[in-house]
Amino acid sequence: MRFWCSQLFQPWTWTPQPYIGVWLILAMLIINRRRAIHRARTNGLPAPTTRQRWWFWLGLFAFWAASDWPIGTLGAGYLASVHMLQYMIYTLAAAPLLLISMPDWRMRQLIAGWHLGSTVRVVSRPLIAAIIANVILIATHAPLTVDSLRTSQIGSFLLDIVWFVGGVLLWLPVLNPIKDQRIRSVPVRMIYLFMAAQLTPMIPGGFLTFANYPLYSTYELAPRVGLDALTDQQLAGAIMKVGSLPVIWIVIAVLWARWAAADSATDGSYKSSAASRQAPPTHSPAPASHDAGSAATG
Repeated sequence: MRFWCSQLFQPWTWTPQPYIGVWLILAMLIINRRRAIHRARTNGLPAPTTRQRWWFWLGLFAFWAASDWPIGTLGAGYLASVHMLQYMIYTLAAAPLLLISMPDWRMRQLIAGWHLGSTVRVVSRPLIAAIIANVILIATHAPLTVDSLRTSQIGSFLLDIVWFVGGVLLWLPVLNPIKDQRIRSVPVRMIYLFMAAQLTPMIPGGFLTFANYPLYSTYELAPRVGLDALTDQQLAGAIMKVGSLPVIWIVIAVLWARWAAADSATDGSYKSSAASRQAPPTHSPAPASHDAGSAATG
Protein backbone atom coordinates (compact mmCIF):
# COMPACT_ATOMS: atom_id res chain seq x y z
CA MET A 1 0.00 0.00 0.00
CA ARG A 2 1.36 3.42 -0.99
CA PHE A 3 1.43 6.51 1.22
CA TRP A 4 0.05 9.02 -1.33
CA CYS A 5 -0.97 9.04 -4.96
CA SER A 6 1.67 10.03 -7.53
CA GLN A 7 2.65 9.44 -11.15
CA LEU A 8 2.88 5.71 -11.90
CA PHE A 9 3.36 5.25 -15.68
CA GLN A 10 1.22 2.14 -15.40
CA PRO A 11 -1.93 1.32 -17.38
CA TRP A 12 -5.04 2.53 -15.59
CA THR A 13 -7.02 -0.05 -13.64
CA TRP A 14 -10.34 0.20 -11.84
CA THR A 15 -9.04 -1.93 -8.99
CA PRO A 16 -9.31 0.19 -5.82
CA GLN A 17 -5.99 1.39 -4.41
CA PRO A 18 -6.44 3.10 -1.02
CA TYR A 19 -3.60 5.30 0.23
CA ILE A 20 -2.51 4.97 3.84
CA GLY A 21 -1.55 8.65 4.15
CA VAL A 22 -5.10 9.77 3.34
CA TRP A 23 -6.61 7.50 5.97
CA LEU A 24 -4.05 8.54 8.59
CA ILE A 25 -4.94 12.20 8.07
CA LEU A 26 -8.67 11.45 8.31
CA ALA A 27 -8.12 9.46 11.52
CA MET A 28 -6.01 12.26 13.02
CA LEU A 29 -8.68 14.86 12.23
CA ILE A 30 -11.44 12.76 13.78
CA ILE A 31 -9.47 11.90 16.93
CA ASN A 32 -8.28 15.48 17.39
CA ARG A 33 -11.82 16.83 17.08
CA ARG A 34 -13.26 14.30 19.53
CA ARG A 35 -10.60 15.11 22.11
CA ALA A 36 -11.16 18.83 21.68
CA ILE A 37 -14.93 18.45 22.14
CA HIS A 38 -14.44 16.28 25.24
CA ARG A 39 -12.13 18.88 26.82
CA ALA A 40 -14.54 21.65 25.88
CA ARG A 41 -17.43 19.93 27.65
CA THR A 42 -15.39 19.56 30.85
CA ASN A 43 -14.60 23.29 30.66
CA GLY A 44 -18.21 24.31 30.06
CA LEU A 45 -17.75 25.35 26.43
CA PRO A 46 -20.64 24.79 23.99
CA ALA A 47 -20.58 21.64 21.88
CA PRO A 48 -20.63 21.94 18.07
CA THR A 49 -24.10 22.37 16.66
CA THR A 50 -25.78 19.66 14.60
CA ARG A 51 -25.10 21.69 11.48
CA GLN A 52 -21.41 21.99 12.36
CA ARG A 53 -21.25 18.22 12.82
CA TRP A 54 -22.68 17.71 9.34
CA TRP A 55 -20.23 20.22 7.84
CA PHE A 56 -17.34 18.34 9.47
CA TRP A 57 -18.29 14.96 8.02
CA LEU A 58 -19.03 16.44 4.61
CA GLY A 59 -15.66 18.22 4.69
CA LEU A 60 -13.90 14.96 5.56
CA PHE A 61 -15.70 13.21 2.72
CA ALA A 62 -14.63 15.93 0.27
CA PHE A 63 -11.01 15.67 1.46
CA TRP A 64 -11.07 11.90 1.09
CA ALA A 65 -12.70 12.07 -2.36
CA ALA A 66 -10.05 14.46 -3.66
CA SER A 67 -7.12 12.56 -2.17
CA ASP A 68 -7.87 8.85 -2.47
CA TRP A 69 -8.58 6.46 -5.32
CA PRO A 70 -9.93 6.99 -7.97
CA ILE A 71 -9.83 10.82 -8.17
CA GLY A 72 -6.50 11.14 -6.40
CA THR A 73 -4.88 8.47 -8.57
CA LEU A 74 -6.25 9.83 -11.84
CA GLY A 75 -5.33 13.40 -10.94
CA ALA A 76 -1.81 12.54 -9.86
CA GLY A 77 -0.65 10.75 -12.97
CA TYR A 78 -3.25 10.26 -15.67
CA LEU A 79 -5.61 13.18 -16.44
CA ALA A 80 -5.03 16.92 -16.13
CA SER A 81 -8.79 17.43 -16.01
CA VAL A 82 -9.06 15.28 -12.87
CA HIS A 83 -6.02 17.06 -11.46
CA MET A 84 -8.02 20.28 -11.83
CA LEU A 85 -11.08 18.64 -10.30
CA GLN A 86 -8.95 17.76 -7.27
CA TYR A 87 -7.98 21.39 -6.87
CA MET A 88 -11.63 22.44 -7.03
CA ILE A 89 -12.71 19.90 -4.41
CA TYR A 90 -9.96 20.90 -1.99
CA THR A 91 -10.56 24.61 -2.48
CA LEU A 92 -14.33 24.87 -2.87
CA ALA A 93 -15.56 21.95 -0.75
CA ALA A 94 -13.13 20.45 1.78
CA ALA A 95 -11.58 23.73 2.96
CA PRO A 96 -14.77 25.81 3.48
CA LEU A 97 -16.74 22.89 4.97
CA LEU A 98 -14.07 22.06 7.55
CA LEU A 99 -13.68 25.78 8.30
CA ILE A 100 -17.35 26.36 9.11
CA SER A 101 -17.52 23.10 11.07
CA MET A 102 -15.33 24.63 13.78
CA PRO A 103 -16.89 26.45 16.73
CA ASP A 104 -15.42 29.83 17.60
CA TRP A 105 -13.63 28.42 20.66
CA ARG A 106 -11.95 25.67 18.62
CA MET A 107 -10.55 28.15 16.12
CA ARG A 108 -9.20 30.24 18.99
CA GLN A 109 -7.59 27.16 20.54
CA LEU A 110 -5.84 26.23 17.29
CA ILE A 111 -4.59 29.78 16.78
CA ALA A 112 -3.29 30.00 20.35
CA GLY A 113 -1.72 26.54 20.24
CA TRP A 114 0.19 27.30 17.06
CA HIS A 115 0.92 30.94 18.01
CA LEU A 116 -0.76 32.19 14.84
CA GLY A 117 -2.86 35.04 16.25
CA SER A 118 -1.24 37.90 14.34
CA THR A 119 -0.74 35.76 11.22
CA VAL A 120 -4.42 34.79 11.02
CA ARG A 121 -5.51 38.39 11.50
CA VAL A 122 -3.26 39.46 8.62
CA VAL A 123 -4.23 36.70 6.18
CA SER A 124 -7.92 37.23 6.98
CA ARG A 125 -7.74 40.61 5.27
CA PRO A 126 -9.45 40.23 1.90
CA LEU A 127 -6.72 41.67 -0.32
CA ILE A 128 -3.95 39.61 1.28
CA ALA A 129 -6.06 36.42 1.30
CA ALA A 130 -6.97 36.87 -2.37
CA ILE A 131 -3.35 37.48 -3.40
CA ILE A 132 -1.99 34.46 -1.52
CA ALA A 133 -4.77 32.12 -2.70
CA ASN A 134 -4.32 33.10 -6.33
CA VAL A 135 -0.54 32.96 -6.16
CA ILE A 136 -0.98 29.38 -4.93
CA LEU A 137 -3.41 28.73 -7.79
CA ILE A 138 -1.02 29.97 -10.47
CA ALA A 139 2.19 28.59 -8.94
CA THR A 140 0.84 25.09 -8.33
CA HIS A 141 -0.55 24.80 -11.85
CA ALA A 142 2.62 25.91 -13.59
CA PRO A 143 3.94 23.05 -15.76
CA LEU A 144 7.31 23.05 -13.97
CA THR A 145 5.64 22.68 -10.57
CA VAL A 146 3.23 19.94 -11.63
CA ASP A 147 5.84 17.93 -13.55
CA SER A 148 8.30 18.19 -10.66
CA LEU A 149 5.98 17.33 -7.77
CA ARG A 150 3.71 14.70 -9.31
CA THR A 151 6.62 12.30 -9.86
CA SER A 152 6.94 11.47 -6.13
CA GLN A 153 4.53 10.65 -3.33
CA ILE A 154 5.94 13.39 -1.07
CA GLY A 155 5.77 15.99 -3.84
CA SER A 156 2.21 15.04 -4.71
CA PHE A 157 1.27 15.12 -1.01
CA LEU A 158 2.74 18.61 -0.63
CA LEU A 159 0.87 19.82 -3.70
CA ASP A 160 -2.47 18.58 -2.37
CA ILE A 161 -1.90 20.02 1.12
CA VAL A 162 -0.92 23.40 -0.33
CA TRP A 163 -4.17 23.39 -2.32
CA PHE A 164 -6.14 22.72 0.85
CA VAL A 165 -4.32 25.46 2.77
CA GLY A 166 -4.90 27.85 -0.14
CA GLY A 167 -8.60 27.03 0.06
CA VAL A 168 -8.67 27.83 3.77
CA LEU A 169 -6.96 31.17 3.12
CA LEU A 170 -9.40 31.96 0.31
CA TRP A 171 -12.43 31.46 2.56
CA LEU A 172 -11.08 32.96 5.81
CA PRO A 173 -12.32 36.53 5.14
CA VAL A 174 -15.85 35.18 4.61
CA LEU A 175 -16.20 32.07 6.79
CA ASN A 176 -13.75 32.60 9.65
CA PRO A 177 -15.31 31.00 12.76
CA ILE A 178 -14.12 34.07 14.67
CA LYS A 179 -16.76 36.46 13.39
CA ASP A 180 -14.95 39.69 14.24
CA GLN A 181 -12.16 38.67 11.82
CA ARG A 182 -14.54 38.30 8.86
CA ILE A 183 -15.36 40.99 6.33
CA ARG A 184 -18.14 42.92 8.06
CA SER A 185 -19.89 44.29 4.98
CA VAL A 186 -21.93 41.61 3.20
CA PRO A 187 -21.72 43.36 -0.22
CA VAL A 188 -17.92 43.46 0.15
CA ARG A 189 -17.93 39.72 0.90
CA MET A 190 -19.83 39.07 -2.31
CA ILE A 191 -17.48 41.24 -4.37
CA TYR A 192 -14.47 39.56 -2.74
CA LEU A 193 -15.70 36.07 -3.63
CA PHE A 194 -16.43 37.06 -7.22
CA MET A 195 -13.04 38.69 -7.72
CA ALA A 196 -10.87 36.21 -5.80
CA ALA A 197 -12.54 32.90 -6.59
CA GLN A 198 -14.33 33.45 -9.88
CA LEU A 199 -12.69 36.16 -11.96
CA THR A 200 -8.97 35.55 -11.39
CA PRO A 201 -8.92 31.79 -12.21
CA MET A 202 -10.29 32.58 -15.67
CA ILE A 203 -6.87 33.92 -16.72
CA PRO A 204 -4.75 30.76 -16.21
CA GLY A 205 -7.75 28.70 -17.26
CA GLY A 206 -7.74 30.51 -20.58
CA PHE A 207 -4.11 29.58 -21.21
CA LEU A 208 -4.88 25.91 -20.68
CA THR A 209 -8.03 26.00 -22.77
CA PHE A 210 -6.56 27.73 -25.80
CA ALA A 211 -3.05 26.21 -25.82
CA ASN A 212 -2.26 24.43 -29.10
CA TYR A 213 -0.13 21.72 -27.50
CA PRO A 214 0.03 19.87 -24.14
CA LEU A 215 1.81 21.86 -21.44
CA TYR A 216 2.22 19.11 -18.84
CA SER A 217 4.57 16.25 -19.66
CA THR A 218 3.10 14.35 -16.71
CA TYR A 219 -0.23 14.01 -18.48
CA GLU A 220 1.10 14.03 -22.05
CA LEU A 221 3.18 10.92 -21.42
CA ALA A 222 0.71 9.17 -19.10
CA PRO A 223 -1.19 6.08 -20.25
CA ARG A 224 -4.38 7.33 -21.85
CA VAL A 225 -7.68 7.07 -20.02
CA GLY A 226 -10.34 8.00 -22.53
CA LEU A 227 -9.00 11.43 -23.61
CA ASP A 228 -6.02 12.51 -25.67
CA ALA A 229 -3.59 14.84 -23.92
CA LEU A 230 -4.68 18.08 -25.62
CA THR A 231 -8.41 17.50 -25.13
CA ASP A 232 -7.76 16.57 -21.52
CA GLN A 233 -5.81 19.79 -20.97
CA GLN A 234 -8.53 21.89 -22.61
CA LEU A 235 -11.10 20.29 -20.34
CA ALA A 236 -8.87 21.11 -17.37
CA GLY A 237 -8.78 24.76 -18.46
CA ALA A 238 -12.56 24.83 -18.78
CA ILE A 239 -12.91 23.40 -15.26
CA MET A 240 -10.58 26.07 -13.91
CA LYS A 241 -12.49 28.84 -15.71
CA VAL A 242 -16.06 27.91 -14.80
CA GLY A 243 -15.81 25.09 -12.26
CA SER A 244 -16.12 27.44 -9.30
CA LEU A 245 -19.09 29.27 -10.77
CA PRO A 246 -21.90 27.16 -9.22
CA VAL A 247 -20.38 27.16 -5.73
CA ILE A 248 -19.44 30.84 -5.66
CA TRP A 249 -22.78 32.05 -7.00
CA ILE A 250 -24.73 29.85 -4.60
CA VAL A 251 -22.74 31.29 -1.69
CA ILE A 252 -23.23 34.83 -3.01
CA ALA A 253 -26.98 34.21 -3.36
CA VAL A 254 -27.18 32.91 0.23
CA LEU A 255 -25.22 35.91 1.53
CA TRP A 256 -27.47 38.31 -0.37
CA ALA A 257 -30.68 36.62 0.82
CA ARG A 258 -29.57 36.70 4.47
CA TRP A 259 -28.42 40.30 4.17
CA ALA A 260 -31.71 41.34 2.57
CA ALA A 261 -33.73 39.52 5.23
CA ALA A 262 -31.71 41.09 8.05
CA ASP A 263 -31.98 44.53 6.47
CA SER A 264 -35.74 44.11 6.04
CA ALA A 265 -36.15 43.01 9.64
CA THR A 266 -34.07 45.94 10.87
CA ASP A 267 -36.07 48.37 8.72
CA GLY A 268 -39.38 46.97 9.98
CA SER A 269 -38.22 47.23 13.60
CA TYR A 270 -37.12 50.82 13.06
CA LYS A 271 -40.45 51.80 11.50
CA SER A 272 -42.51 50.23 14.29
CA SER A 273 -40.43 51.92 16.98
CA ALA A 274 -40.68 55.27 15.16
CA ALA A 275 -44.45 54.89 14.83
CA SER A 276 -44.80 54.15 18.53
CA ARG A 277 -42.81 57.29 19.38
CA GLN A 278 -44.91 59.49 17.08
CA ALA A 279 -48.34 58.19 18.15
CA PRO A 280 -50.27 60.88 20.18
CA PRO A 281 -50.92 59.95 23.81
CA THR A 282 -54.43 58.81 24.61
CA HIS A 283 -56.17 60.42 27.62
CA SER A 284 -59.19 58.90 29.29
CA PRO A 285 -61.88 61.42 30.31
CA ALA A 286 -61.54 62.61 33.87
CA PRO A 287 -64.28 61.27 36.17
CA ALA A 288 -66.81 63.80 37.38
CA SER A 289 -66.07 65.13 40.82
CA HIS A 290 -68.35 64.29 43.74
CA ASP A 291 -69.29 67.95 44.18
CA ALA A 292 -70.26 68.35 40.54
CA GLY A 293 -72.41 65.23 40.74
CA SER A 294 -74.12 66.46 43.88
CA ALA A 295 -74.88 69.82 42.28
CA ALA A 296 -76.42 68.17 39.29
CA THR A 297 -78.73 66.02 41.40
CA GLY A 298 -79.67 69.00 43.60
